[in-house]
Amino acid sequence: MTILIKNGTIVNEGQQYRADVIIEGDHIKDIIPEGIDARYDVGSFSNIIDAEGAYILPGIIDSHVHFREPGLTHKASMQSESRAAAYGGVTTVFDMPNTLPQTTTPEALLDKQRMAPSRMHVNYAFFPGATNDNLDFLRQLDPHQVPGIKLFMGSSTGNMLVDHEEALDSIFALAAEKGLTLMAHCEDTTIINHNMQRVKEELLTDDPPIQYHPYIRSEEACYRSSALGARLAHKHGTHFHIAHVTTARELSLLGDNVTGEATVAHLLFSKEDYDTKGSLIKCNPSIKTLNDRDALRLALQGSQLSTIATDHAPHTIEEKQGGCQKAMSGMPMVQYSLPAMLSLVDKEVLTIERMVELMAHNPARLFHVKERGFLRPGYKADITIVRKGEPWTVSRDTIQSQCQWSPVEGKTFNWRITQTLVSGHLIYDNGTFHDTIFGEPVEFNA
Repeated sequence: MTILIKNGTIVNEGQQYRADVIIEGDHIKDIIPEGIDARYDVGSFSNIIDAEGAYILPGIIDSHVHFREPGLTHKASMQSESRAAAYGGVTTVFDMPNTLPQTTTPEALLDKQRMAPSRMHVNYAFFPGATNDNLDFLRQLDPHQVPGIKLFMGSSTGNMLVDHEEALDSIFALAAEKGLTLMAHCEDTTIINHNMQRVKEELLTDDPPIQYHPYIRSEEACYRSSALGARLAHKHGTHFHIAHVTTARELSLLGDNVTGEATVAHLLFSKEDYDTKGSLIKCNPSIKTLNDRDALRLALQGSQLSTIATDHAPHTIEEKQGGCQKAMSGMPMVQYSLPAMLSLVDKEVLTIERMVELMAHNPARLFHVKERGFLRPGYKADITIVRKGEPWTVSRDTIQSQCQWSPVEGKTFNWRITQTLVSGHLIYDNGTFHDTIFGEPVEFNA
């Protein structure tokens, strides 16, 4: 199949320019800037997409999602959440290991890899998870097949909290030896537990109101854990990627081999929003102060933060009821991450070129993704086309995630995703979704 995308404005590698894009099979065959003699026969293409007035972006890489399969499919599935991703212009996802069973053994990793080809509508890879006692499994990992190792240095599911000093040291050393990125959830469990107990005693309740969440999962809990990780990374020369940075203080830890991820929720919301959004925006680490949110936004403009992801983590609406103790943490964001970040472009928080760098180029660079993340001849044709126009409002009937709710329901955006191409296949086209198209496993340059 050959596809021509014509008359659009490309945003790629720090530049904007009008061009036509020719796709042959699953690769970009050519990019022809305006003014260059095209020398192609329009009638030879299987499909022609007129992108006049639209922007052609490299497909978004969301390096942090929880698609809940296997074992938690009452919340979501690979199929439902990858559909939501395609609607949102996301062409590649890296799924996290805290499923049931957890992806902490060779068998569990292989099981996910075998499921995905008939379920994942976008390209995919799976993070294996570290535990206190699975170093032998981590040694067996093929760096060509996984984006890195996921480490929970804080409260987590089951036995995935790594809190033994010797185990931590060994994991950092192994990641450096294998050249794998070590991506970590950083919160100090001792501090969190102490804060939770103190608030419960002060308020005489077993389920403190959601407004106390940023005090329980505090700045200090995040910083102390992130700082420990940074020290171990410097000791061993490990590429240490701090997931969902939430505080201004943690930004001081970033640099050299310590990189940071911002999530869409922490860039959109602050603790003042708990009054209106309640537990719908409860996530771990917590959404914190307006000062923290604004510091993260400012850090997008420079080189401090390296990636924007979602930490897409759907729960049923029933599971989101309650306060700091009872309501589950996490929210579905993959479908609306790109419109949300384009709204920050409109507010001049960052440029569209920098947004593309944070959401496509840098994830490809940091995780050594092969032939994706850029618009280049010879690269896989993962492409997202967006258009600014008439404002639209997120409503229940637009939500594709299985859980059927969103923390941005009721929010108005000025940008729409009009087309999403996954490995050369037009999976989403102006409201039409082609559910017979599936993604490919991502390969990595070790």
